[in-house]
Amino acid sequence: MADRTAPVTGRWFQAESDPDAPIRLFLFHYAGSGASIYREWLPLLPADVSAQSVQLPGRQDRLREAPFTEIEPLIEELADEIEAELDDRPFGFFGHCMGSLLGYRLATAIERRGGSSPVLLGASAWAPVGFRTPPVEQLDVPEDEIVEWARGLGSLPEEILKDRQTLDMMMPTMRADLLVCASYQDDGAPVRCPIVSYSATADPLVEPSAMASWASRTPEYLGNRVFPGGHFFLHQETLSITADFVRLLRRRAGGHG
Repeated sequence: MADRTAPVTGRWFQAESDPDAPIRLFLFHYAGSGASIYREWLPLLPADVSAQSVQLPGRQDRLREAPFTEIEPLIEELADEIEAELDDRPFGFFGHCMGSLLGYRLATAIERRGGSSPVLLGASAWAPVGFRTPPVEQLDVPEDEIVEWARGLGSLPEEILKDRQTLDMMMPTMRADLLVCASYQDDGAPVRCPIVSYSATADPLVEPSAMASWASRTPEYLGNRVFPGGHFFLHQETLSITADFVRLLRRRAGGHG
């Protein structure tokens, strides 16, 4: 499958929640979703942390743009965009599932280019080893088969599965995002920044020992926080995850905490 059929034209980052804040946080959404999944985070952030959600093409306000289907060109374009966006303030990355993959590879790409590293990477519901990524050939099937696969793994919220109109709208993007994940081949690349991870007890996409694979990717692994629930525990545990990650981010950025 070709990577894209149209040029990328939209804005990659939502407006900063507070441009005067001394610490920046970039948030990466999971497959099939968009920047709005982090709307509940903004009221929970302290005054010294400004958040921006990353918006990939092919969804929400960028619906008319063709989505990426391969990870390498996506990361290279993301790296261009974020290097143009960064200033001299310390920043952190946080992502859930595909968002974790993107945050990790974006950090390695920026470092490879000689740019500034995030002061902290938060990885939720994805790990470089032990994540159940579907093979590319499994995704080249009719839409209903992808829906059934997603239903069986619990990788789509039930309210979406019951809404056919919403499902029909999001499935092309979901397929493209899954192709991005399937195109990734792990090379063991490390990052210079600390990493903290988050997982759930009943996530069918993440093997029990998967999060331990982060330890070899960073000079300072801050451990894994385990929560009850399935793959979308991010939404049930927003308050706890936000509080923990922001505490660590502020400490790494030289602020309070």
